[in-house]
Amino acid sequence: MQTRLVTATAWAATLVATLASLPAQAATPARPPDAEHGWVTSTLRHMSLEQKVGQLFATYVYGGDAVDPSAPDRAANLAAFGVETPAEVIERYHLGGVCYFSWSHNLDSPRQIATLSNGLQRAALGDGAKGRVPLLISTDQEQGAVVRMPSPAAQFPGSMALGAGRSAQAAWTAAEVTGRELRAVGIRQPYAPIADVNVNPGNPVIGVRSFGADPTLVADLTAAQVTGFQDRAGVTAAAKHFPGHGDTATDSHTGLPVINHSRAEWDRIDAPPFRRAIRAGVDTIMTAHIVVPALDPSGDPATLSPTILTGVLRGELGFRGVIVTDALNMAGVRAKYGDERVPVLALKAGADQLLMPPNLALARDAVLRAVATGELTERRIDESVRRILGVKYRQGLARSPLVDVEKAVRTVGAPEHLAAVTRVTDPTLTAVRNDAGVLPLPHADRSVLITGWDSAAFAPVATVAAGFTARGARATARAATLPSDATIAATASQAAEHDLTVVLVNKAWDTAVTDPRATQQRLVAALLGTGKPVVVVAVRDPYDIAYLPGVTTYLATYSYTRAAMDALVRALHGELSPSGRLPVTIPTAEGAGSVLYPYGHGLSW
Repeated sequence: MQTRLVTATAWAATLVATLASLPAQAATPARPPDAEHGWVTSTLRHMSLEQKVGQLFATYVYGGDAVDPSAPDRAANLAAFGVETPAEVIERYHLGGVCYFSWSHNLDSPRQIATLSNGLQRAALGDGAKGRVPLLISTDQEQGAVVRMPSPAAQFPGSMALGAGRSAQAAWTAAEVTGRELRAVGIRQPYAPIADVNVNPGNPVIGVRSFGADPTLVADLTAAQVTGFQDRAGVTAAAKHFPGHGDTATDSHTGLPVINHSRAEWDRIDAPPFRRAIRAGVDTIMTAHIVVPALDPSGDPATLSPTILTGVLRGELGFRGVIVTDALNMAGVRAKYGDERVPVLALKAGADQLLMPPNLALARDAVLRAVATGELTERRIDESVRRILGVKYRQGLARSPLVDVEKAVRTVGAPEHLAAVTRVTDPTLTAVRNDAGVLPLPHADRSVLITGWDSAAFAPVATVAAGFTARGARATARAATLPSDATIAATASQAAEHDLTVVLVNKAWDTAVTDPRATQQRLVAALLGTGKPVVVVAVRDPYDIAYLPGVTTYLATYSYTRAAMDALVRALHGELSPSGRLPVTIPTAEGAGSVLYPYGHGLSW
């Protein structure tokens, strides 16, 4: 069937309509309500300095149970924190927050997560003595490429997929459902949405985590997710990474990126999503470990810059909520100063919540020492603690810090949530190229090889193969994530014996970090060399096609969730008409401003 290009006018009209249907956005309140103000003031009055400083820190703890973790997790806690159990970590450091990860063994099942959250809250509250404060529990549940909650949690596509769908309503729904599931298990602070505008196709750390390359689109969807998280789900949104991480060529986990936007470019490109998030009432904004000379010529990362955090974010943009640092164990914030100076400088810059210092005891003691020497005042500490306590009050933690475990089991992965995943995912799939008219495929008794990049968590290769089998094909699944030369040769030989090959690629463009030997590029070239039809599917960054010469059939799913792979199979067979449009421009491999596929491009059938 003949393909057609979906016009920018159509998606613009849809975006305007969906934005109009959202609830009115409220500005960040200048003064909290009397009840909140009273609780915060009373609680702060009864806190010791050590308790106040503890409130500033949020970090990981090892183990799936607050008081009875496994032996390896006990050993890990002892090495990192000097005590064996998560509950003891909370009590020793008077922590204000905990961040859950799979690698720290916090996330297994809804029942386990909810039980852990309750155990940690009981440890934080202790015997109910004055000055004891409930925790703000967080995790990075961005969806798409960054997912912490395991199955059966609703797995929505990530930000760039939502950008391809162009629906503020869909972004709102994804945030609402995600937030409801997080709140059910005791997590009140998802570190989302991503407000970065990804204008650099070579960005190694943001990419599909961003809604796209257009500041207006990113601002609209950021605001939609803030309202979905906060107004509908009742969790605290955290727009990140201020002042904008979208044009970096360095990963701040491993180095210190520099963004050379002029002040005018920053105002036009990077600032709009954060301005919209603030107008939507966002409670938290996360900093970026990046240098922006046009905003602060000192060379300090934004996390440690008073000019950027206090001058620009609070002064110019008027943000009154909690400023949380990105993780302080990342190389970007440790490049210039020692670990004992970073937390002090972050507070002096204007940050409130200090996330994951590499040495918690060292960081805590450094802040206490800074107060003792007068470098920081207790009044300054109180300012941040007031903001943090205000968020906790608005989250209902002062009244009801514990969750209903049985309700959590019923809520996470509820049928209506999974149905919402499908509704949100389907319109995001983007058909970029169909030159040979291979698509859509008929339901037929044909032999199909499904190969390429795979994930143990989501099993996209097997999922796609099962979809073909269900439609009458004889499908073979052969994962080839980063294939050796021998695997490439064997896979190509197998493809030559099939009628059709579908190959999944993931960041095939990134031959510096993700795939330094360009094995994915060589695999695709070998498959094309068989002369049999090849369908290439980018399951992460859409930019891969620029590095895959000869490809004539190409789709972008932006994520490899089961819902995304199911939508892919249906689109390949004509059961779903692709309607996603590129939320970024795809340049040629040579770059230098040459465009291969423009922003807004998308085919349908």
